[in-house]
Amino acid sequence: MYSFDPTEEQKIIADAARKLALKEFRSRMSEADEKSEPAPEWMHTGWELGLLPASISEKYGGFGERSALTSVLAAEELAWGDLSAALVLTAPNLIAIPVLLCGTEKQKEDLLPHFCGESYVYGSAALMEPRMDFDPNVPGTTATRKNGGYILSGIKNNVPFAAESEWILVYATLEGKCEGFLIPKGTPGLAVKEREKNMGMKAFPLYSVELRECALPAAQRLGGEAGSNFQLILSSSRVALSAMAVGVARAAYEFALDYSKNRKAFGEMIAQRQSIAFTLSDMITDIEAARLMVWEAAWRLDEHKDAAHEAYLAMNFAGDTALMVADRAVQILGGYGFIRDFPEELYLRNARGFGVMEGIAIV
Repeated sequence: MYSFDPTEEQKIIADAARKLALKEFRSRMSEADEKSEPAPEWMHTGWELGLLPASISEKYGGFGERSALTSVLAAEELAWGDLSAALVLTAPNLIAIPVLLCGTEKQKEDLLPHFCGESYVYGSAALMEPRMDFDPNVPGTTATRKNGGYILSGIKNNVPFAAESEWILVYATLEGKCEGFLIPKGTPGLAVKEREKNMGMKAFPLYSVELRECALPAAQRLGGEAGSNFQLILSSSRVALSAMAVGVARAAYEFALDYSKNRKAFGEMIAQRQSIAFTLSDMITDIEAARLMVWEAAWRLDEHKDAAHEAYLAMNFAGDTALMVADRAVQILGGYGFIRDFPEELYLRNARGFGVMEGIAIV
């Protein structure tokens, strides 16, 4: 069974992520949100933390071994600082981790060293689609065999850094199963559309992408002819988003708690009012419960067990918790919760995205 006491190494990584989040993410989140552009420090200074290379073995240019549990500890802290910043910093994982988990030996040798250098490298993956009946296990985007390769057709949305990345990992249905395809920038038939304008996560660039009879050689299918374990990739992505949801919820809760302890009304601190105290109690109870669900799902991934059920439940509960906590935090602040001088409205807008942003993060 997993331990509830992080190892010394995990404590060091989580503490380093928290310090980075406080110094680089919190100080720039409002300005980045207003400009709808990521701060360069998120990529440059954040990359020095070495989270992705620490998940890749020396054989492929890294210096560690992947641990989903260690990664979610860091992901929570990063999102506690700012969700957009956390997503920006972990975007290279969208290609590197699936290749690490499911790629052929040649795909690992060709791609993974690029994500282990001293500088940030953009990464992107396209899973979501603009349709009401979207099912990640059976995307509407299709891949068909032709002339020894594949032809991809379909439309994707919520694709991070699609315009900046040298590679996009596109998920499509091939013979009834979801498979990944590594598509280099400039491939004929791959069209990156205008950047999307979203309510939250505004400093995390997302695009729509269209594939029009996009022809690929067989070698660019993730995992080669054997294909990939999409459920493993999906569970890893859901665990990442769940951890980030816990981080956002914790940030909103902590600000509301501090505010309620310092805001006096009718001769007393509002934290002393039963309605406020009970609300705060419900908020932290759900946050702690969501974190344990995330840890369990991550532990199952590290133990090479099927984590599909646990990851799905964790994502749903953590996403709902983030939205509930952020909404109640806004209410605790009253009118101040609705203005941009305070971060609660930003936490609420960001929290709303967890229900509609499948596949934009992975650890």
